[in-house]
Amino acid sequence: MIINGVEVEETFAEAFPMYATRILITAINEKWALTAAQVATGFASSIIAAPAEAGIEGLVPPEETPDNRPGALIQIYHRSIPELKFQVLGRIGQCVLTCPTTAVFNGLPKAKRLMNIGGPLSKFGDGFEVKDQIYGKTMWRIPVMEGEFLIEERIGVIKAVAGGNLLILAEDLKSGLEAAEKAVDNVRRKVKGVIMPFPGGIVRSGSKVGSLKYPKLKATTNHFFCPVLKDKVPETQVPLEVNCVYEIVINGLDAKRVLKAMGAAILAATTVKGVRKITAANYGGKLGKYKLYTTEAVKIMSE
Repeated sequence: MIINGVEVEETFAEAFPMYATRILITAINEKWALTAAQVATGFASSIIAAPAEAGIEGLVPPEETPDNRPGALIQIYHRSIPELKFQVLGRIGQCVLTCPTTAVFNGLPKAKRLMNIGGPLSKFGDGFEVKDQIYGKTMWRIPVMEGEFLIEERIGVIKAVAGGNLLILAEDLKSGLEAAEKAVDNVRRKVKGVIMPFPGGIVRSGSKVGSLKYPKLKATTNHFFCPVLKDKVPETQVPLEVNCVYEIVINGLDAKRVLKAMGAAILAATTVKGVRKITAANYGGKLGKYKLYTTEAVKIMSE
């Protein structure tokens, strides 16, 4: 497939099932909602080594939040519900409860499975906490020095999809980074319900499973796509004219959203001069449950 003169390889991203939650953080203004969201989703790029995968989905205007204040949606992912709950408790307790003016609401109101998050965190109130009905929801009012921290009692959790991806192969760093930035921006503008957990949504260090030399490592550099190794690796996937490769990794509440986000990223990246090829990382379909094809991603986003 050729888009804007760029080859889009007909292949698939291999994605994995994970549990996810979606949390709405509101605050007195956008600055503090975003501050809490940024801190709560820190050190959460990949569970290869980070304690969770997390990111900011987007901002929410006051007219769409329960308390009519500016908000930010975050998503947190993990392999199991107990591990996910542990991360949610820690991140809200340490990063949101502590942040000026914030409140927390369930971002998955239709989820059938719920985690009790507000109850355990309310114990910070040391017996002075109050369970109440506010905004038509069961909330905990936790006394803090500023006033009260409000948090909805239960937060939804669903089976979601992690690891959707695409690889941008470019002539140089300038064109590669521009393409990756445009890809991330297009996803954020056009697709809801997804996050890109790596720094700024971009991965400079895509990995492969395991190691050729160090058997104890879970993951090591994807040497097939390292431009500096294209003369050293016989099986290199880097064309001669390519000197920079960036990866975009996408997690989402369902496979269709991730697929759509891949399409949005591909269409944006192919508009940049210097991009030579778009492909995706997979493991031959042996590890991940979901096969998200690049051609289908472009089609669904173009509809």
